[in-house]
Amino acid sequence: MTEILHVTSRTVWLAAQNSGSYTADRLTTEGFIHCSTREQVLPVANAVFAGQRGLVLLIVDPRRLRPEVRWEPGADRPEELFPHVYGPINLEAVVRVLDFEPGPDGLFVLPTLLRYRNGT
Repeated sequence: MTEILHVTSRTVWLAAQNSGSYTADRLTTEGFIHCSTREQVLPVANAVFAGQRGLVLLIVDPRRLRPEVRWEPGADRPEELFPHVYGPINLEAVVRVLDFEPGPDGLFVLPTLLRYRNGT
């Protein structure tokens, strides 16, 4: 299984490091943390976070996650399955954190490290 990605603010990520696990607001309201694949993250980021600064991209190894990951239809894209994490993300599952800032047009591009993985 390949890594899954989650966009969050740098401030929230720093707080997670102090608390020992990452919890998104939507875990409380929806019961899971929204994640994406490498192919899904840009459309999601550009739809939800366009123009927002101070963000990071969490790269999560699902094999290291303690909570369950379910692949479920997206609310806005029911034809696509998205990884949803049903509990707080334990920090050892986060294998890398990348700065994720929009360009001058307010839109995001995939960080270089992710663009050239797996020969793409």
